[in-house]
Amino acid sequence: MEFSHEDDNEKFSLTRFESMLKTNNVLFFDSTEFENIIHHYLNTGKIALAKKAIKLGLQQHPGSINLKLFKIEICVFEDKLDIAETLLDELYHIDPFNEEIFIQKANIFSKKDQHQEAIDVLLQALNLAEDLSDLYSLIGMEYLFLDQFEDAKVYFMKCLEGDNQDYSALYNVIYCFDFLDQNAEAIDYLNLYLDTNPYCEVAWHQLGKQFFALKEYEKALSSFEFAIISDDQFIGAYLEKGKVLEKLGRYNEAIEHYTITMTLEEPTSFALLRIGHCHEKLGAEDLAVQYYFKTVHEDPLLDKGWISITNFYNKKQNYQKALYYINKAINIDSENVVYWKLYAQINQRLKFYEEASHGYKKTLEYGNFELETWLARADVLLKIGEYEGAVNNLLQAAEFYPENAEIEFRLSGLYYTINKSHEGQYHLKNALSLDSEFRIILEELFPKIINKPSVKQIFSDHQNASN
Repeated sequence: MEFSHEDDNEKFSLTRFESMLKTNNVLFFDSTEFENIIHHYLNTGKIALAKKAIKLGLQQHPGSINLKLFKIEICVFEDKLDIAETLLDELYHIDPFNEEIFIQKANIFSKKDQHQEAIDVLLQALNLAEDLSDLYSLIGMEYLFLDQFEDAKVYFMKCLEGDNQDYSALYNVIYCFDFLDQNAEAIDYLNLYLDTNPYCEVAWHQLGKQFFALKEYEKALSSFEFAIISDDQFIGAYLEKGKVLEKLGRYNEAIEHYTITMTLEEPTSFALLRIGHCHEKLGAEDLAVQYYFKTVHEDPLLDKGWISITNFYNKKQNYQKALYYINKAINIDSENVVYWKLYAQINQRLKFYEEASHGYKKTLEYGNFELETWLARADVLLKIGEYEGAVNNLLQAAEFYPENAEIEFRLSGLYYTINKSHEGQYHLKNALSLDSEFRIILEELFPKIINKPSVKQIFSDHQNASN
């Protein structure tokens, strides 16, 4: 009842304040009322109203340190750091033992990317504060900015020592363990935590993820089951348990758990996609593709959905349908490198070599520099008689993959094809010295070259040298 009374008082103060703004009447508020009003506006993101409240509050209470601290907080938020520093220096001379002054000072250092200086200031504040948890959390975050995960971990653990229900700190501790690839250490820590918090669904969930990372699927499964026992509405635990059941080949059970998540809240594209994959594994192809379509209907930007549909028709060798759907995907996201590679591969299978060449070119433009992509593009350019283009493509590939026999044999064949025998001989000798097994490339792609006297001579010389 007491809380309700305080809540009513705050609402009354807000109503009076907003009424005052609409009129020329100036009403009096005590400094605590102004603090509550400002706090409310900051929490709701109404910065302009917060600034008005600070201005009026300081007019009525010019000596209020808390109101001045709110003004500094706004200055920091708006990147007016010089003004904030000046105001902080003035406050420090008035109240040198106020922890909030140190916190705002640290905030300014952090804004300037001076994270070690921020940490030093926050460490000073520890000597002044009664509740240390918030300070430990701020120090931990500064260490994260510095990529000093061991130190960050220590301070987030201190937060949990003070408040074992601080799940934000728990997530940050596990984040540090994950970044440091310390799965075993994370498991030990979570087990200790669960000794004192046996029904913490968040800890069980995180423990399951650690076991999953180590491929200890049975232990992961048990952990997610305990998470669900602790909170049977915990969607993340059902999803993770579904993933484990998939790994164990228990696809029907996985489908059940993914389906449960859709009874707890709106269907997610992730759950729909996983159900589709499970049905495909069980051989229920019609159901599988239905769920893939539901996935892209739910989230047209989820590339895994479109890729699953395309791969589904690829496996059935229905390349026309595969091409239709990858084109739809490209129309939605024309810069997706995986889409372009699939587009190129499907067109190549359909013998649409011009389109395949375009697809591989886009794949390279968007950053896929795999050897397979360079070679595939060279081969389709060869098919459409663009020999110079194929040569340039392979010379670029050689910058990424120097001394590669597959590139060298192709370059040799192409140079012979465009009557540059000297370059052809050079690359053929290179290729044979790297790996003569790939000579089959010449036989398959350049059958006319094999019978050239100079080529036969190079093969013969290489054979004699090998013997």
